[in-house]
Amino acid sequence: MSSGKSDRSSETRELLLVTAERLFAEHGVEAVSNRQVSEAAGQSNNFAVGYHFGTKDDLVVAIVRRHAEPIERRRTGMLAEITGSPDLRDWMSCLVRPNVEHLASLGSPSWYARFLAQIMTHPSLRKLVSSEAASSRSMQETIEGVFRLLPRLPEDVRQERGDMCRLLIVHMCAERERALHAGTAAPRSTWESTASGLVDAIVGLWLAPVTARR
Repeated sequence: MSSGKSDRSSETRELLLVTAERLFAEHGVEAVSNRQVSEAAGQSNNFAVGYHFGTKDDLVVAIVRRHAEPIERRRTGMLAEITGSPDLRDWMSCLVRPNVEHLASLGSPSWYARFLAQIMTHPSLRKLVSSEAASSRSMQETIEGVFRLLPRLPEDVRQERGDMCRLLIVHMCAERERALHAGTAAPRSTWESTASGLVDAIVGLWLAPVTARR
């Protein structure tokens, strides 16, 4: 492929990714077809998504990977600064802040937080995206650091609180992104303070007492 064709192909892929992210964020993944993404991206070929990405699942993963690299860089840098820390808040910050800082870097309007919120309501895509995130080396190191400092919890409680933690991060970020886009008031004035509030809440969530079984 010539450099000109390669450049055009890269530009088309990027345009399709940006367009799909916005449409999925606004309408949900199930409500938007690959053909609608191609049309909204101004592609005369209605099969452009299939040509460049494959299935809709492949397109969703490509959107996630587009954002994963800068988030991974941020988390890797944070981990280097807290090596061996005995403070649970440090490790929870590594869980929360790279994502929130990335969202802040996108400016407004952005769509990625709302895109993720839509994905989290889709059973098969939620598993796909969650496994993609869990495969990150920095995420694995963060989770190991968190669980080293947590009290022992029954396995079902640990899984439940993991789900709570993920939903809290995803949907609170989506609510802030939605409020910024609409120009309405948000509970926190900045993404930075949003991250601080999330860290506070998540530390409390994991350290909350467990009601004894009857």
